[in-house]
Amino acid sequence: QSLVTVKPIADLSTHIFDSTYIPDILPLPDSARVLSINTSPIPGFVVSIVANMQMGKHFELQFVPSLSFGDRTLDYVVETYRYRPGAKDPVQRLTIVKKIPSTYISFPIEVKYKSVRYNNFRPYLLAGALYSLDLASQAKKREQKNKNEKIVKFNSNDVYVEAGVGFDFYNELFKFGLELKMMYGLFDVLKRENNIYTNSIDRVNSKIFQVSFTFE
Repeated sequence: QSLVTVKPIADLSTHIFDSTYIPDILPLPDSARVLSINTSPIPGFVVSIVANMQMGKHFELQFVPSLSFGDRTLDYVVETYRYRPGAKDPVQRLTIVKKIPSTYISFPIEVKYKSVRYNNFRPYLLAGALYSLDLASQAKKREQKNKNEKIVKFNSNDVYVEAGVGFDFYNELFKFGLELKMMYGLFDVLKRENNIYTNSIDRVNSKIFQVSFTFE
């Protein structure tokens, strides 16, 4: 699952944005404020290749280049105001969903600690870091497809720290692995574009929960 952690600005519920910061709410209000910003996890999938190097009996260095696909969403609850005399519905509350698709290439380096093998089963712990390049977050085709909507963009580069636990199962022909891993992005990935959707946020960090199946 790919999701984000959003830190809104400190005065979110009282900060008023005038019409110059509202690019795609029609009819155009005179001003608006953002009441809340929420996120929801969306499942994706990953394809990886595993290369490893033994570092003694219990430790292993692992390089796992990956291609990942997934979406992330930001849900804004916005209250709009129209001050003109006779304006219909002078105060409105809207929920605006911004979807950010991602296709990213990851280059993780991990250190794995393996326990003593018990019959055909061996658990392990792992920790590491990875560099990720997002190929889709700022794609021009997405802008062209949504000409009447202001899309939210993420920066392409991020660095994650990761930790996880896994289990190896051995049989005569191959080794099967099950791995649970959590990755947390260190960079603020939001691309600032001086509108109500980006100026209402102080920081956005990526977070990924990944379940992997390996065959060796």
